[in-house]
Amino acid sequence: MALSNSSARYGTVARSLHWLTALLIFTDFPLGMIANALPFDTSEALARKAQLFSVHKTLGLLVFFVALARILWALTQPRPAPLHPGRRLETIAAELVHWSLYVALVAVPLSGWIHHAAVEGFAPILWPFGQDLPFVPKSEAVAGIAGAAHWLFTKLLLVSVALHVAGALKHVIFDRDDTLARMTHGRVTAEPAAAAHPRVPALAAVLVWLAATGLAYAVARPDPAETAAAPAAAAVGNWQVESGSLGFSVRQMGAAVSGSFPNWTAEITFDEAPVDGKNGSVTVTIDTTTMTLGSVTAQAKEAEFFDVAAHPTAVFRADILPEGTGYVAQGTLSLRGTEKPVSLPFTLILEGDTARMTGETTLDRRDFGMGASYGDESSVGFPVTVTVELTAKRAP
Repeated sequence: MALSNSSARYGTVARSLHWLTALLIFTDFPLGMIANALPFDTSEALARKAQLFSVHKTLGLLVFFVALARILWALTQPRPAPLHPGRRLETIAAELVHWSLYVALVAVPLSGWIHHAAVEGFAPILWPFGQDLPFVPKSEAVAGIAGAAHWLFTKLLLVSVALHVAGALKHVIFDRDDTLARMTHGRVTAEPAAAAHPRVPALAAVLVWLAATGLAYAVARPDPAETAAAPAAAAVGNWQVESGSLGFSVRQMGAAVSGSFPNWTAEITFDEAPVDGKNGSVTVTIDTTTMTLGSVTAQAKEAEFFDVAAHPTAVFRADILPEGTGYVAQGTLSLRGTEKPVSLPFTLILEGDTARMTGETTLDRRDFGMGASYGDESSVGFPVTVTVELTAKRAP
């Protein structure tokens, strides 16, 4: 049993890697399609969907590493020469599909891995590594581009696999030669006179995949005009917000997932000396349609949770009261058609006409009718931690 290739047959290592790759692809591809189609309208359904996606992602990483091993092995080995070197167009087409498959076996799982690393929450990889990638930030923009690339790359992979299988069947049914037999059980064939493989198909395959990458980027890249956050400031009040962030965190499938509201405005009236026990008031208007929540942003915007179609705005109105060495914004939050009392303790650093504020509070999603069909915390936690940071200037 020969481990290495020759110009007349494939060795055991190459054949083993080939069929292992085929098994993984024909398992993982339909698994991803099934997981994507599953509903997530209940806690149990979401858990089932997440479990299938976790298996899909884990097998995808296995495909990636098997593909790397296969490519590295191929680079050190001779390749069996074409059995019909005189058929130039057929040989070029076969080589183009061959190289397209090589690129696909790396590009498809890698794009999925980048998407996973760029977002938080939902369906962790089942290995003790791989949740994050070096140089891949947590970014909706990066996730969007990687997700679009993964979708497009899977279609190119499907086409490449279909052409590869069709070519193999042609050799069996019509040509009745040993092309497939060389890969199934390493049959040795008569060595053709011309053993060279054309290089043009390899370059063409790379160019096709580069074009696909460019197309995915062009389709998914964020429009600066659409993604730029609205200024977190308002024309009313004696303080104007220059910068700030409004974020929240919830546990999903046992892991903390961070979200944010990029677009919001704040009307702030504040004086260091309290009047009638109050230092001022604040009204924060939040555009819930701009909310992001890792990989589950779309689900969080639906009627089960934030219901942004029916309730595109949330409003927090509160009085600012002294509390210990800091302050508390005590008032009500109107969210998803429900108004509840909310207290937000915060610290404030005043330096002349500049104020820096940091605050945090915890809400219960059930108080606002969110996730009614998610009755336990195994899929979505009840507490939601809200964090606020801002820098404001005293109005002239």
